[in-house]
Amino acid sequence: MPYAPDPSLAAFIQSLPKTETHLHIEGALPLELLRRVAPDKFPDTTPPWWADDYRYADFPTFEKILIDHALLWFTSPERYHEAARVIFEGLAKQNVRYVETSFHLPVTQFIHADGEAIVEAIRTAAPEGMIVRVFVGMLRTDYTPELAPVIDRLGEWKHLAGVDLHGVETWALQPWTARVWRRIREAGKETKAHAGEFGGAANVREAVEVLGVHRVQHGVRSIEDPQVVELLRQNNITCDVCPISNVKLAVVPSMREHPIRQLFDAGIRCTVSTDDPFSFGNTLSEEYAALAMDLGFTRRELVRIARNGFEVALVDEATRAGFLDELARIEAALE
Repeated sequence: MPYAPDPSLAAFIQSLPKTETHLHIEGALPLELLRRVAPDKFPDTTPPWWADDYRYADFPTFEKILIDHALLWFTSPERYHEAARVIFEGLAKQNVRYVETSFHLPVTQFIHADGEAIVEAIRTAAPEGMIVRVFVGMLRTDYTPELAPVIDRLGEWKHLAGVDLHGVETWALQPWTARVWRRIREAGKETKAHAGEFGGAANVREAVEVLGVHRVQHGVRSIEDPQVVELLRQNNITCDVCPISNVKLAVVPSMREHPIRQLFDAGIRCTVSTDDPFSFGNTLSEEYAALAMDLGFTRRELVRIARNGFEVALVDEATRAGFLDELARIEAALE
């Protein structure tokens, strides 16, 4: 890092219609908005954690920096809408056509806001031509007396796309989680879980076998257990991978050693996303460039990565076919 591809590769990456399927809305807070609300604290310099060689000491350090800054801005549904509008405009400039983003459910308690109002605030910020699906994320410990009634009604939220399990993977999975995840699917919504980032391959197996998810957020440590890799392959599980995040959080030693190469070669459907660009200073285009420049992904393989995102997108089949046809034309031109 940084990833500054040659003009030809940069133009090719730009030409690809892309998806962003692993994006925390609070972790994507535009720096310009933070400077607006607290100009004295944030001068016109880049944050130190954007430095190419910056590595977070541990997950709690990363989490504290992110939360301390995010809560300065995210104080109402209106603020979520404004941030989402800026975030989505930035993605649209990179030719991103489809976005799955999550907001963190406990924030509703901190700011005394209605969760459905936040879903609407984010969803309606999408620019013309972009499809946005909003998920709600929660920790393994969030089934509290205060939040349990909200969690139990998530299936009734009209425009909620689904749920995601956030936070520390090494905390034990509590019995309520599988029950809630099953009910969410019964309500016709999608379920995801963060696994295989700071937790090992066993956490990925747990997400698939206990929670029943087909969308694993990260999943890169699956590579530590060939049986788990085979589990992912046999069950057609998608790993929504965030390579630059994994490097900066020291989940992997370097980009050249990132296991997305091995997972992809093993036939695992992988997508690429930015995770928390406020924390890493990354763009989706740079994620694609990293695959090409450090991991030897060919242009045809970059098309495959883009296809993977649209294959799992929560869209009707006609819309999906349109995106896949566009990518097929780009791939055909490579011949």
